[in-house]
Order: sequence, then C-alpha cells, then structure tokens
Amino acid sequence: MRVVYTDPAWALDDTGRPDPAQADIERDVFGPGIDLGLGLFTDRYQTDGPDFHDHVRGADALVIYRCQITRELLDAVGPGCRVVARSGVGIDNLNAPLLAEAGVIGFNVPDYCGDEVSTHTLALLLALERRICTQDRLVRSGRWNIHAGGVPRRLSTRTAGIVGFGRIGRVTARKLRAFYDRVVAYDPYVSADLMAGHGVAAAADLAGLFGAADAVVVHAALTAETDRLIDADALAHLRPGALLVNTARGRLVDVPAVLDALEQGLLGGFASDVFSPEDPNDDPVARKLLGRDDVVVSAHRAFLSAESERSARRRVAEGVAAVLRGGPPPSEGRVA
Repeated sequence: MRVVYTDPAWALDDTGRPDPAQADIERDVFGPGIDLGLGLFTDRYQTDGPDFHDHVRGADALVIYRCQITRELLDAVGPGCRVVARSGVGIDNLNAPLLAEAGVIGFNVPDYCGDEVSTHTLALLLALERRICTQDRLVRSGRWNIHAGGVPRRLSTRTAGIVGFGRIGRVTARKLRAFYDRVVAYDPYVSADLMAGHGVAAAADLAGLFGAADAVVVHAALTAETDRLIDADALAHLRPGALLVNTARGRLVDVPAVLDALEQGLLGGFASDVFSPEDPNDDPVARKLLGRDDVVVSAHRAFLSAESERSARRRVAEGVAAVLRGGPPPSEGRVA
C-alpha cells in the first residue's frame, strides 16, 4: 500500500529540503510493507497542479498539512484512497463534506497541542499588554526609555474574552485566570453551565463579548459560519484600547477591518500567529500591519513543540495504519 504525505513540514532537513531519514516515526508505525511518499518538492512543496496530481495518483492514504482537499485532488488520487488525515487541529482544508460524498474516511488530531497553543496565545497577549516587542526594538536601537511604547495597564483589574470555547479555549481560560480579574467567553455551541465549571462567564453574543472584554483571544474553528467572524461590525463594539489575539485561523479575522480599527485608535493592539494567505508579506493589507508597533506576529507556529510535533505524527500514522488494516480511525478526530 502507498501512503503519501503531501506537505510534511517535519520532513525538511536543515537545508530546507525533504529528507526521508526524518520519517523515523512513520516507518516505525507503518512497517516495511508501506510505500511512504514525502511530497513533491521543488523550492517548496507542490500541493496542486498536474505534476502534483501525478505524484499522488494511486495512493491508498493521504496525510495533509496545509494542502487543500478538492474534488480534483480526489479524482487524481483515484478510487482506491481509503483515508485522508490532517496532521493538525483545523479541519477547514479537510473538506469533510467532499470526503463523505466520496466515501473516504477523514480525521484530524484535535487535541495534541492545547498546551502549546494556549501558551503561545498568552505569550502574544502579554507581549502586547507589556509592550515587550516595542521595548525590545527601541532598546536594541539605542533608544532606552521606560515609557516608550506607552504605559501598560494593570491586568488584575481587567477582563479577558475568548471567542470559541472548545478544547484549546478551555485550556487558555485557565491560564488567563492567572493574570486577569475575569474571563468571559462566547461560543453558541457551549452551555453557560460548562463555562461556569471552568470559572468563565458566558457572553450572549459576540457584541456582548467585545463590549465586556479588555482583551480578546480567538480560538474558534474556521467554518462557513465563522469565516471573517471578527469583522468591522464586531470590532465596532470594542472597549477603548482593547487588544485582539488570533492563534486559530487567519480567515476568522477580517484584516482590513483590524487595520482600520488600529488606525482609528479603536483597537489598542493586534497579535496574530495566522493569516490568509499564510505569510502576511504576501498580502498588501496584512503587510501594512507589520510596520506597526502595536502589532505582534509569528509564523503559524503556536502548535509547535518537539513533543507536540512527534505526538501528532505518531497519532496520524497510527490512525492511518488502523484504517488500512481494516479498523476504525481515531474516534476523537473523525470528521468523515
């Protein structure tokens, strides 16, 4: 059988090119009977086009990272494909309805990096709160000034808000409570009783959350319902000087609306680990954010640690192997 990893970031060596020797976990799980493919690579992984479709043709299983599942891709792989796994939490690029229509099992790994993402969220938020990045740049350039970048506020008198109260949102809530006086959350699919069990107050709607919180972190899943959820209408309800942090998916936040809110002084700061397209330098509006002192960014790595990466790889490989052997996929991550 053939298993193709379309774009495994973990397989790149120190020179930035795929190295089959990196696939130690996968070879241990699959054993010698599996033909293991590590993507089509030129100067980067190819995830569409005729050459890529030829590369995946005949695969019994696909493992995707940033690659998008499309009808063209499934047609190229062929009818023998039994399972598609996403090496990560998000499911937007798995295209679960299409997989279900094609009769292909799909699953992700929804809970391998809760500690990492929640910690990264707090790191970005506290960097904004304490003006750490601005101070770092100024001191390094010879401009030592304790008040430069603005005077921070006392967090023990402030309220933090969470958009999306799933696995990661709940872990983040626990960590936020160590710094903020109160935590509120908005998630129409989670009961107020469950939130209360985590010491969190429920907001009735997004406007109510933005009106109550001095800092908002985004942990919602990207769906048709949440695409551009944080837009100009939502930001219009901001408390003065409120901060916004996104470590979920880039398309949850309308970047032009954020830039406008920053320029108008409605938003006190913005931090993001995620953009659409992935690299904010590739988008002219997002690129304008990068020159601002009230913006902190990172390169979609909130999930990353040595432990989380190896855990996700093993769990994906074990799930794929189980399906190929005639068993079920992991129940906690099945989407199709």
